Amino acid sequence: MTNNSAVKSPAAERSVSVRKIAVCALMSAMATVLMFISFGLPILPSYLKVDFSELPALLASFALGPAYGVAVCLIKNLFNLPATTTGGVGELCNFLLGALYVLPAGILYRRKQTRKTALIGMAAGVVVMTVCSFFVNLFVVYPAYLLIMPEQAIVDMYSVLVPWANEIWKGILVFNVPLTFCKGLLDAAFAFLLYKRLSPLLKGKH
Repeated sequence: MTNNSAVKSPAAERSVSVRKIAVCALMSAMATVLMFISFGLPILPSYLKVDFSELPALLASFALGPAYGVAVCLIKNLFNLPATTTGGVGELCNFLLGALYVLPAGILYRRKQTRKTALIGMAAGVVVMTVCSFFVNLFVVYPAYLLIMPEQAIVDMYSVLVPWANEIWKGILVFNVPLTFCKGLLDAAFAFLLYKRLSPLLKGKH
């Protein structure tokens, strides 16, 4: 026998969908702003930036589902595209790595929504993003960069900081991969601290 109290009416389902879209838009706006205020570090080549724009995407992935987290990653990069200084290559990299981060984290968390699972999901996301960052940079991002700038110019930005990083793959291993790992850890730490407080608002529960 069907429990009618557990079945949502079409109006209720539409209301949930509208709320999810609204929350996704809000998270996308926050992510866009955070991406705009990215900053560099003296220990990194000038074009490698630090930002916390994956944090809203991670929160969206937990609260709404992994597809919404990926949507936030896409939207923030589309809004940043007109102001790009990398010909769109940086935005492509940011989207791919962001999606690789929030997708596994969100999928694992949706299966069992506990703090422990959230930690496991974020750890999995950090590992997947960090490992894949080497291959994404080597086979997707830097070949795109080489269409608009010479290889030696890229190598020089690496080797001036670490002399033995005299090939692109070495520079990626020394700079890009550790940066990706650290960003993932910081976003995970902030998400862990904030999610429980923000969850009722994000999910529309009181």
